Amino acid sequence: MAEQPIIIKKIIKKAGHAHHGGAWKIAYADFVTAMMAFFLLMWLLGSTDEATKKGISEYFQNPYSVSLNGGEGVGDRTAIIQGGGEDLTAKDAGQVHLGEEVTPSEPTLADVEKIAEQQEKIQLEQLQGKIESMLAANAELAEYKDQIKMQTTPEGLKIQIVDAKNRPMFKLASSRIEDYAQMILHKLAAVINELPNKLSINGHTDALPFPANSSGYSNWELSSDRANVARHELTLGGLAEDKVLRIVGLASSIPYIADKPNDPMNRRISIIVMNKKTENQVLHEGLDIDAAQKAIVIPESTSAPLNSQVR
Repeated sequence: MAEQPIIIKKIIKKAGHAHHGGAWKIAYADFVTAMMAFFLLMWLLGSTDEATKKGISEYFQNPYSVSLNGGEGVGDRTAIIQGGGEDLTAKDAGQVHLGEEVTPSEPTLADVEKIAEQQEKIQLEQLQGKIESMLAANAELAEYKDQIKMQTTPEGLKIQIVDAKNRPMFKLASSRIEDYAQMILHKLAAVINELPNKLSINGHTDALPFPANSSGYSNWELSSDRANVARHELTLGGLAEDKVLRIVGLASSIPYIADKPNDPMNRRISIIVMNKKTENQVLHEGLDIDAAQKAIVIPESTSAPLNSQVR
């Protein structure tokens, strides 16, 4: 019996078209947008100069710093976006356009002087603190700390050593200094000498009149002599001689206790560690005096030699 052939019937089932939705539209829109951005970038790069390109490059390298500075610049360059801060429309007078180099403005003389004054003020405050620490730590000085007064003045740091009722700095009506006052000045000299500031040393007396004498010696001469003795003791204590710029005898003209002109505390030595401003004023006054002296013309005389008129 002959074998029957096997017949395989292949049925192809056709399905309907699937629903694609709008996903292709989003992809196409993204592609078109990217192409637009690319061609826009190419156009910008082709129409800008090298300085502008450099500015754009710097912006994209560190945009965060630009946003923090509010348009005031990144490093030594001006920010790309003008204005900034609280007022986004504001422009500084020195603001420049994108990519332009910015030259940092030079500090003015007033800026330099202000910084120097602040630094000098800090140094004088540190000097005061160091002296106060020395008075507290040194057993010899601790006994006299109530006679050492310090205050900051427009001239600088003023250190005053005043008399006490039973403890005068100098012998009565004399410029002979007491041992304890010598010791105080020697201790102060080493600390004061650490700063380059110049000194003004002032002598003061109370209002009691100096005893009558044939030479006319008065509280003015006495205060000047005492100031000079204080200078000498400071020098012996280690103060550089060129640190003293001025020695002044003021007698009783500036009392420490104004309503008690005869009080012993009015007898004192004032050491002013001068700031630079005061130092310059003193030097300027000295130049003015020299100029005035040079301007004095001594008239010629036929009755006596010229040198006999100069005393």
